[in-house]
Amino acid sequence: MNTTILGYPRIGPGRELKFATEDYWSGRADEHALAKTGAELRAAVWTALRDAGIDGIPSNTFSFYDQMLDTSVMVDAVPERYRHLTGFDRYFAMARGVQDVPPLEMTKWFDTNYHYIVPELGPDTRFRLADGAAAKPLAEYREAKALGIETRPVLVGPLTYLLLAKPAGPVDPLELLDGLVDVYAEVLERLAGSGARWVQLDEPVLVADRTPAEIDALTHAYRRLGQLTSRPRLMVATYFGTIGADALRVLARSRVEAVGLDFVAGPGTVEVLASVGGLPRKTLVAGVVDGRNVWRTDAGKALSACASVLGLVDRVVVGTSCSLMHVPLDLDQEDALDPAVRGRLAFARQKVAEVVALGRALGEGVPVPESAPLPEAGVDPAVRERLGSAGDARRGDRAVRFAAQRDALGLPDLATTTIGSFPQTPEIRRVRADRRAGRIGEAAYVAAMKDEIARVIALQEDLGLDVLVHGEPERNDMVQYFAEQLDGFAATEHGWVQSYGSRYVRPPILHSDVARPRPMTVEWAAYAQSLTDKPVKGMLTGPVTMLAWSFVRDDQPLAETARQVALALRDEIADLEDAGIRVIQVDEPALRELLPLRDADRPAYLDWAVGAFRLATSAVKDTTQIHTHMCYSEFGEIIGAIGALDADVTSVEAARSHMELVGDLRAAGYGNGIGPGVYDIHSPRVPAAEEMEANLRRALRAVEPERLWVNPDCGLKTRAYPETEAALRNLVTAARRVRGELTRD
Repeated sequence: MNTTILGYPRIGPGRELKFATEDYWSGRADEHALAKTGAELRAAVWTALRDAGIDGIPSNTFSFYDQMLDTSVMVDAVPERYRHLTGFDRYFAMARGVQDVPPLEMTKWFDTNYHYIVPELGPDTRFRLADGAAAKPLAEYREAKALGIETRPVLVGPLTYLLLAKPAGPVDPLELLDGLVDVYAEVLERLAGSGARWVQLDEPVLVADRTPAEIDALTHAYRRLGQLTSRPRLMVATYFGTIGADALRVLARSRVEAVGLDFVAGPGTVEVLASVGGLPRKTLVAGVVDGRNVWRTDAGKALSACASVLGLVDRVVVGTSCSLMHVPLDLDQEDALDPAVRGRLAFARQKVAEVVALGRALGEGVPVPESAPLPEAGVDPAVRERLGSAGDARRGDRAVRFAAQRDALGLPDLATTTIGSFPQTPEIRRVRADRRAGRIGEAAYVAAMKDEIARVIALQEDLGLDVLVHGEPERNDMVQYFAEQLDGFAATEHGWVQSYGSRYVRPPILHSDVARPRPMTVEWAAYAQSLTDKPVKGMLTGPVTMLAWSFVRDDQPLAETARQVALALRDEIADLEDAGIRVIQVDEPALRELLPLRDADRPAYLDWAVGAFRLATSAVKDTTQIHTHMCYSEFGEIIGAIGALDADVTSVEAARSHMELVGDLRAAGYGNGIGPGVYDIHSPRVPAAEEMEANLRRALRAVEPERLWVNPDCGLKTRAYPETEAALRNLVTAARRVRGELTRD
C-alpha cells in the first residue's frame, strides 16, 4: 500500500442520497428504494477510487445519516424510548425524532460544520452487537468484495465514541469501556472471518487535550484489541490536529500495525513523532493532502513532510489529512468559476489524484506531473488601510442600553421572536432558480420576493409574535447569500457538502481581500418594516461564521480575514440603522465550532473572534438592539466569550439539551438578554405548548423575565409551513401563559 484516503463524500454527484432519504421520510419511497440508492452510491465510490489508483480503499464510511449514529445502532446503544420502532424508522427517529419522541442531541464534529448525533449512555446501557445492525461493516465489505475490490472497513474508535457521548444519569462513559471493547472485538473477528485484511479505527479525540485517565483507557482498549488472536491489521487514524505525545506513545507501544497522522492541521506532528521515538515496525499514513480545505496541494511541501519522517517509521503511505467528506466532490463540475480562482483548487476527486501522484513519487520515484503555477490572492489596498486605522470596538454601558431599548421598542417580558428564516417553499426556490437561469427578469423576481415577505409578515402578526423577521426568501444560504455579494468570495454551482442528515451546503470560497461594494440586505429589511408597526429584525451572518462555513484562503491569518469581513458587516449595519431597522441580528452559530481543540490555543482565538464581532457591531446607537444566535455546539467552554461579544440578546439552542446552557450563562455572570430555544426545529414533530412552557419555567430559574426571550432554537428554513405555524402558535401560547403567571405573582 502506497496510497490511501480516510474517507470520501457519500452524497453522490447529483445529491442522490439527499433526495432518496427525503423521499423515504415523506413516504414517496420505501426502505428497499432507499437501500438500493445507498448500494449504488457505495459501489460508485469504490469503483472510482479503484480506477483512480488508490491502494487502500475505505469502506463503511457511507451513512444514511451519521457515522456516530451508525455506531450507536451497531452496539445497541439505543435509548428505551426508541425501542418500539424498528429498522430505518428507529434509526431516523433517533436522528430526527417523531411526534411523540424527541431525537437525540446533535452537535458539531470537532471544529467542522458537520453535525453528529450524540450517543446517550446511561447506567443501564449494556453494549452488545445488535442484530442486523452488526452486519453493516461486514455487508459493505462483502459488497465491495463482490465487485472485486478489497476495502478497509472504517469504524469510529471506542475511545472517541465514549468521549463524545453524553451521560444520561450518574455514569462515566469510560466505565463502559470494557463492554464496548467486547463488541468491537466481536466485529473485528467477524471481519477477519470475512477476509478483511485491514480495519481503520478513527480516534480524532487524540488530537485534543486528554487526561491521564483517558490515556489509560486508550492503553487498555488497544491492548485488548491488539491481543485478539483473530483480527485484521489495525490502523488507528487521528486527524484535525497534532496528536498528543502521550497518546502517540501508547499507539507506538501497542500492537496496532499502522497510525494515521494529520500533517496539515497538525503543524507539530513531526516533532511529536520524533519525541516519542517514532513508530518502529509500524506503517505511518501521512495525511499530507488537506481533507478540510479546497486548495491544491503543494507537492514539494507534501513530499518533504513525508521524507522528514522516513527514519522514524517502518513505512510511509501517502494519505489525506482526514476524510474527504468535508470538501465538494468534483471541481470539473464548476465551469463558471473564475479561472484565476479555479487554478488554485482541488475537490475530492482531484485530491484523490494528488494522493496517487504523491504516492507514486514517494514509492516509485515517478515525478509528480507539473501543473500551472498557483495564482496569488487578490489584495485590496483600501481594505487594508481601513483595518490599519480601526480603533477599539466597544459599545456603551449595558444598563443604559437596556433602558434605552425598552423605551424605544416597548416589548413585553418574555418577548417572542424567531431566529430569522421561514420555510422555503418549492415555489420560492423555483423563482430563485428561474432568475438564475434567466427565465424571469429582475422585476418579476423582486415582486415575488416582496409577495412572500408580505405573507410572512402577515402570518407573524396573526400569530402574535413581538419581534418579526422578513423570512429570508431571497437567501439560498446564510453564508452563501452574503458571499455572492462581497468582493473576495467565489460561489460554486455544485460544491455540496453534508452538514447533517439531508442538509447540504455549498461553502463559498474566500480567496482574496473582502469588501462590500453595495448594501446587501437593506432593501428587503426596509420593505418588511414598512408593512408593520412591530420591529423587524435585520438579519446578518457574523464574521466568524462567514469564515467557518467557507473555504478560506490559507495565505494569511484567520484573524486578519475575519476583520475584513467585520468591516463589510459594519457598513451594512450602519445602512440598516439609517433605514430605520431597530433590531439587528448578527448570527455567530460557528463561534464554538472554530474553537481550537487544545486549551493553550483558545485564548488567542477567542480574542480575535470576539474582536471581529465587536468591530462589526459597536458603532450602533444605544437604542438599536444587537442580537446574535448560536446553535448545536457545546457552548460551556466559551461562556466568557459569549458575554464578551456584548450582544444585547443572545439566542441559543437549548431544547435538545433541556436548557442546560441557561444555567451555565447565569453561573458565569452573563447579564444580557437570552433567548433559549424552547423547541427543536431540526425535528418534524410539533411540540405542545405545555412542553414549551416547561422549558420556559426551567429558564426562569436562572434568568429574569425582562431578559428572557422566547424563540425556536434555529431558523425555520428547512421546515414546512403547517408544522411551523402550529409550533409557533404553541410557542406564543406558552409565552403568554407563563407571562400571565408572572403578572399574577
